[in-house]
Amino acid sequence: MASKVLMPSLNLNNVTFPGDNKTQSHSFGQVSFPNKTGVSSSRQSVITRSCAVAVKPAALMATSTAKPATSYTLSHLWREVHGSNNWDNLLEPLDPLLRKEIIRYGEFVAACYKAFNLDSSSKRYLNCKYGKKNMLKEVGMENSGYEVSKYIYATPDVNIPIQNGSTCGRWIGYVAVSSDEAVKRIGRRDLLITFRGTVTNHEWVANFMSSLTPARLDPHNPRPQVKVESGFLSLYTSEEADSKFGLESCRQQLLSEVSRLLNKYKGEELSITLAGHSMGSALALLLAYDIAEL
Repeated sequence: MASKVLMPSLNLNNVTFPGDNKTQSHSFGQVSFPNKTGVSSSRQSVITRSCAVAVKPAALMATSTAKPATSYTLSHLWREVHGSNNWDNLLEPLDPLLRKEIIRYGEFVAACYKAFNLDSSSKRYLNCKYGKKNMLKEVGMENSGYEVSKYIYATPDVNIPIQNGSTCGRWIGYVAVSSDEAVKRIGRRDLLITFRGTVTNHEWVANFMSSLTPARLDPHNPRPQVKVESGFLSLYTSEEADSKFGLESCRQQLLSEVSRLLNKYKGEELSITLAGHSMGSALALLLAYDIAEL
């Protein structure tokens, strides 16, 4: 019997967002990133702000390696717009560039919902409706200047007795990269990672698993005092265990793709931008912390 899913309400016009019996395995192994010329520290300049329900559409984070210029264009001021100075003098009144960026990344998050397949009779039920090459075009964002490089799946370690079968990975978001033309406009090569919010029953259950548990993402420095809600950590670190061909954890998928893209665009000015709604904001913050630690 198909599971009933609940969708959050989105209102982009106002740029607001309202609010198995097999145990899955967890992966807490460290994923190494390539050394990057000019980066003095693995924790350099990760600017994080979480999503406030019904206030901000996305959690936006960026890492940078260069000093800002002074011309009032996004290509020169993207670091300040992304919070390098804690949005000093950009909030009251809301700076036009910052407003445009909030809306722009909010649209990338909304694309997750537009592309998510809720047709229970479809073979792609609870996955993306479209292939990577056409996804942004199909949701009306063919002129966004980004190309999708990878789809991301998450597998919550949750058991719902009234539903048969084990949990499996569901499409949770995507990784996209700015095109050469967009680089000229936004001032850097942007690696964008976008997450949707809660939809499936297993995800709703994971959301209610609110007890704090140590993240322990770095086995060489466990930091037991760094804790996260167990449900979000499960979504981030659990992998399919019912088959040797099962999906890797959301974390492994993401860190592998980020590492690949950093190698591919080595030598360019880069940013890593994370955007998510609701549960997706929690995953974005976990990934930001993970990248900073690694």
